[in-house]
Amino acid sequence: MDRPKELTVMNIECENDYIKVNEKLYPCTVSLAMDLIGGKWKTVILYHLKDADKRYNELRKEMPGVTERTLSLQLKQLEEDGLISRKVYGEKPPIKVIYGLTEFGRSCIPLLNAILLWGNHIAEQKGEFINTQAANT
Repeated sequence: MDRPKELTVMNIECENDYIKVNEKLYPCTVSLAMDLIGGKWKTVILYHLKDADKRYNELRKEMPGVTERTLSLQLKQLEEDGLISRKVYGEKPPIKVIYGLTEFGRSCIPLLNAILLWGNHIAEQKGEFINTQAANT
């Protein structure tokens, strides 16, 4: 009797006590995934890169709530984890740096879209959209 695919996938994390990725141990696959994309800004950065590569300042404009330090640290971590690439053009200032999703990073686009839909649902059911520019005039 064939098992449904969902059950097969869900039991992968139970095959051993830990999962080792890049010399780090994780107690389960959810912990592994959340280490890669968890936190307040990583998923937001990935979302903003899902449709097009962007420069640092473009990302800053699209995420006004993030500090420069946090954005820099999160970009570095996402690059180290292989989710985004950083391409530098030119050798003398001003150099041009472009961030984009790697193939591995693109593999989480369905997840990003699901998070977007769920966030939209929550906002519609429980939230209130506020236009800060209109409120300031």
